[in-house]
Amino acid sequence: MNPIPNHRITHQRKVIFEELKKVQTHPTADEIYEMVRKRLPRISLGTVYRNLDILSEGGLIQKLKPGRPQMRFDGNPREHLHITCTRCGSVEDANIEPSDDFLENLENILGKLTKYGVFGHKLELMGFCGSCMKGEIFPHKEETD
Repeated sequence: MNPIPNHRITHQRKVIFEELKKVQTHPTADEIYEMVRKRLPRISLGTVYRNLDILSEGGLIQKLKPGRPQMRFDGNPREHLHITCTRCGSVEDANIEPSDDFLENLENILGKLTKYGVFGHKLELMGFCGSCMKGEIFPHKEETD
């Protein structure tokens, strides 16, 4: 059975999916394009974008949208938390399991405190990655003065 309704599993789609599954870096479409070109030199950027949308709509990958200058993709479709570096923009999996009870309780409380019918959540952690903390990517403010 085809895991993507209304779409064939093309060779290009399969290669894009395989390349994304190899990394844990949550790459942008441009970065995925560069990875895929090593195996499919004649593929276009537009083809990569279209196939990422199809894979995302089919639930095989995650499209990480809000709060990022560029959309990033995650080869792990399972619900999990991310942490984003607010300096360099890198995204990593937060290696903690979200507690369904905590999040469900939070949704219920917010639903009662507001006039919203809360039906879901999106929790994203933010901070500085190890490289930025060490000043390897961006120097600390006092070093630039």
